[in-house]
Amino acid sequence: MSIAPFRIGRRRALRGAVAGLVALGLLLWWLAPWSEDPPRGTVTLSTGTRAGVYQKYGELLRTSLGKDMPDLEVRLLTSDGSQENVRRVATGQADFAIAAADAVQTYRLSGARGAAGLRGVARLYDDYVQLVVPPGSGIRSVADLRGKRVAIGPPKSGVRLIANRVLKAAGIDPEKDIRPFADGIDTGPGRLGRGLDAFFWSGGLPTDGLRTLSEDAGLRFVPIPADLVARLHEQDGATRYYRATNMPESAYPGSQHGSTVPTMAVSNLLITRADTDPRLTEWLTRIVLKSRDRIGAHVHSAQLVDVRTAIYTDPLGLHDGARRYYRSVKP
Repeated sequence: MSIAPFRIGRRRALRGAVAGLVALGLLLWWLAPWSEDPPRGTVTLSTGTRAGVYQKYGELLRTSLGKDMPDLEVRLLTSDGSQENVRRVATGQADFAIAAADAVQTYRLSGARGAAGLRGVARLYDDYVQLVVPPGSGIRSVADLRGKRVAIGPPKSGVRLIANRVLKAAGIDPEKDIRPFADGIDTGPGRLGRGLDAFFWSGGLPTDGLRTLSEDAGLRFVPIPADLVARLHEQDGATRYYRATNMPESAYPGSQHGSTVPTMAVSNLLITRADTDPRLTEWLTRIVLKSRDRIGAHVHSAQLVDVRTAIYTDPLGLHDGARRYYRSVKP
């Protein structure tokens, strides 16, 4: 009778030891990718114009990558914006890029070179469409742009894509009914009221290129109402990525005077190609999420990057390396 308790105790101890080994094994498996030597070499990240959010985000991300992958050289390529970024990644001119979902889908629908090989790494943050006019302007709606001098962004930018679609939805032919200019966020604010009656911008909130002008009450935002966004959805398969929203009153307090502005938003994605090294992509995905707060301290919109939403890279499927990371942190 005295032997039974000893046997039961030994069985329990054995089961406990096995459970402990299993837990240890899982922990080691989870930590394994980051106990390896970090990837090294050179990668290129295509960003945007120097005054835009893409470029600033890229600079901060490069700094974060340098801390965890000191032997990886990250080269930043400035660009006109989303359309050029998608093409660069698809054709192998860049390894990674930031691009708006509508521009990604437009490229995919075109069937252009490399479109089938595009993959998503993370959904980052939303761009807000900002239609800007001088504070005393008589332009109160998109329809009022008829006959005016309007900057619609550089030819390869995501802004150009959006501006042309918004104008068409309002019944305006971008080539005939306005005087179009190719100014972007780098030159548009300085020419507002001095050669430009209005300009379109699509970017994270707030954009530094507009902040100073806003603080001096040097601009006003023209609303893009929900019914106009609904008409946009009728144009083609890429416009479904636009959603009606409001620009919060805190975005540019110097110009909004406590009021929200009806507008539209589109998600930004970090993209790559299917043939990019999975281990490199896994490390990069981890650091994008890990550095959210540090980058968000300088790029306000980056504070919204979150593992729960980052996996939704529609219209692109996830890259294998990114998928591996998200699975490793799945609760």
